[in-house]
Amino acid sequence: MAFLDLYSIGKHKQEIGHFANIVKIAKADGTISDGERALLAKAGERLNITLEEFTIIFNNPEKFPTNSPISYDDRIERLYRLSKMVLANGEAKLVEVKLMQKIAVRLNFKSERTEKICKEAINLVLNNSDLDSFTAAIKNV
Repeated sequence: MAFLDLYSIGKHKQEIGHFANIVKIAKADGTISDGERALLAKAGERLNITLEEFTIIFNNPEKFPTNSPISYDDRIERLYRLSKMVLANGEAKLVEVKLMQKIAVRLNFKSERTEKICKEAINLVLNNSDLDSFTAAIKNV
C-alpha cells in the first residue's frame, strides 16, 4: 500500500488522523506501557484501522494531520479518547498533557480555554466518567 493510499476520503481519513494523535500521545513520554499498547489495539479496531495502516501510522504518526470533525459532540468524543490514552499508564505525564492540549486546539477547541478543558477532561476520565457524562461536563466548561 502506498503512503497516499492511507488518505482515503471522508470518515476514514478522520479516523486515521485521530489514531495518529492517539499514537503521538502514547509515544510522547518515550515509552509505551502495556496499558497504552492495549488501548492502541482497541482504538485501532474501533477506528477500523487495518494492520498495515496501524504499522505505518505507529511508525510515523507525525505524517498524519488532525482532521477535526464538524460535530462538537464528535470532537468531545475525540477528546475523551485522547484523555483515556493520557491516563492509560495510570498517570497524566506533563508531556502527554501538553500534547493533548495542542491536539485539542487542532480539534477546534478554543485555545484560550484549552488548558481548562483538558484539565477537566483528565479529571473526568480519572473519575471513570462514561462518554455521555463526559460530554455533558465538557459542554459546561
